[in-house]
Amino acid sequence: MRCLPPVRTRDELIARHGEAFKWLALTVVGLGTIAAVLATTSFNVAVPALGAYYGLGQHQVQWAITGFMAALTVAMLPTPWLLDRIGFRRLFLGANLLLGVSSVAGALSDSFSFVVAMRTVQGVAAGLLQPLPMLAVMRLFSPGSQGRAHGLLGFGIVLAPAVAPALAGVLLDRFGWPSIFLMSLPFCVIAGILGLYLLPRHEAARRQPFDWQGVGILCAASLLAIDFIASLRGSGLFAPRTSLVLVLSMVCVVAFVRHARRAAAPIVSLDIFAERSFAMAGLVTVVYGFGLYASTYLIPVFLQSALGYDATHAGLALLPSGMLLAVVIPLAGVLTDRYSPRWITVWGLLLFGVSFVLFAWRGRDQLR
Repeated sequence: MRCLPPVRTRDELIARHGEAFKWLALTVVGLGTIAAVLATTSFNVAVPALGAYYGLGQHQVQWAITGFMAALTVAMLPTPWLLDRIGFRRLFLGANLLLGVSSVAGALSDSFSFVVAMRTVQGVAAGLLQPLPMLAVMRLFSPGSQGRAHGLLGFGIVLAPAVAPALAGVLLDRFGWPSIFLMSLPFCVIAGILGLYLLPRHEAARRQPFDWQGVGILCAASLLAIDFIASLRGSGLFAPRTSLVLVLSMVCVVAFVRHARRAAAPIVSLDIFAERSFAMAGLVTVVYGFGLYASTYLIPVFLQSALGYDATHAGLALLPSGMLLAVVIPLAGVLTDRYSPRWITVWGLLLFGVSFVLFAWRGRDQLR
């Protein structure tokens, strides 16, 4: 008796489901991506509870967040190679399964080191899933209908982190921090089951050698950079250990640049940075990422640790901004069709910066 559904080609699935196939497949990928986004944004509310449970300070508990983000960032790099090697279907289902298993294991953890380990595994799975929605839209939809597909997919992905902190706060107050690990699990299960039926089998592709050396150097650079930032709080900028970590991270950057110039197929080609628009977009993404992830981490921690909010109210405090984000993103898409994206980006970053000033001003008054 066959336990799994037959693996069909894309043409067979189109013949079976018609034009609805591309939307069904996009829904599968979207559910998996929502699971990854929930794992990214929901855990921040649990930081004070996690520290209290294990008797740790902020400089130690933050590794549950930074370990995830570092793994997510590095895991994106081998995605193109894995797509050629095992195909979209196997990569999606494998990453989705890894996210689900690590979520269950994290919820059953009995030590903080294991929590960090499972958060790191979650980050790897989320990093592998992160680039797949864009690729699915490009493969499934014609250029004339890609905008609608991006809009639908983007709204769902943005709505997830908007609701996640509030839901995480409720779960935390009712069931404790292990329940936060399980928020992604329902989406993983549904996406996995549907993916078995709706994602086509891999077509043969040209296989390139994997740049293990380049990934190793970038992993070392990422870990050293995180350790450097963490050391600033405890030791200061000019402490011998902090300075050593900074020097080592810079050595890794120089080593990767030399490697990328010599390698036949580096994991990241430096040629793409010669394109000014790409380089500037990358810089804006880094700045925006710092602000976005710093705010989603610091605000719930500040509300609970400094102002005495419980987890539910701290999560609810992030809900209005998340809902506005879900509304404004489609509006920004419309504005970029009419006006220069450069100025829309500039004004968006300025407003983002002003919001941090207002938070600092309000926080100072609350602490008096």
